[in-house]
Amino acid sequence: MVDLKGKRGLVMGVANERSIAWGIAKAMHEAGAELAFTHQGEAFGARLAPLAQSVGSELLFDVDVCDDASLDTAFEQLAAHWPTIDFLVHAIAFSDKSELQGRFKNTSRANFKHSMEISCYSFIEVARRAHPLMVDNGGTILTLTYQGSNKVVPNYNVMGVAKAALESATRYLANDLGPEGIRVNAISPGPMKTLAGAAIGGARRSYKHTEANAPLRSNATLEAVGGTAVWLASDAGAFTTGEVIHVDGGFHVLGMPQFDNL
Repeated sequence: MVDLKGKRGLVMGVANERSIAWGIAKAMHEAGAELAFTHQGEAFGARLAPLAQSVGSELLFDVDVCDDASLDTAFEQLAAHWPTIDFLVHAIAFSDKSELQGRFKNTSRANFKHSMEISCYSFIEVARRAHPLMVDNGGTILTLTYQGSNKVVPNYNVMGVAKAALESATRYLANDLGPEGIRVNAISPGPMKTLAGAAIGGARRSYKHTEANAPLRSNATLEAVGGTAVWLASDAGAFTTGEVIHVDGGFHVLGMPQFDNL
């Protein structure tokens, strides 16, 4: 049951080969899926093209998730190639790097609004546009979150609020789209060595701390996150929706560090 043979899907948010989105895309390809990708701008498109080719995909669409016309065009182009899709992966988030350090009270109005639009509202926008491509046969919509959504993580700041909103949107979309067989879930890895993760102040210290204290004494790998995405998008995940699935070595269950690290 845990394979994606015969399934097609769109992956949004691959920045480079260390991206969580790329770990998911690679795992989905290995499970038999056909993939399409989006990127924003020529620079990211140039990085993405050889990765997409390595998994047999030539379907790359330039998308600005803050622009309705850009989103409409991309999904129209996708539909012209594939009248239906089986899954969509939303791995898009943004905050001004200068506000991912220091005190949360200094969050600016402009960056708060921009972070919420890209990191949360874009998920609703893409779900709305994916809906017509899934409505006949059902499907899976996935996004990425982090436990800074419900617990205070130093320097995560406005992104914690945006991820909390994203997780709530996941639940509301799951309920809204469930009658048509469309499942909506979020995956919550721990700290990972990605381009996005590096923007958060103290990222290296956070990575080492979770590795030393998680019950499994390890941070997640791209392969582990990818495998979870494959399960959720496969027939084995047919009755899982509205969930936040943690893939963090168990770190989220802790109340304090391990005794030796107190």
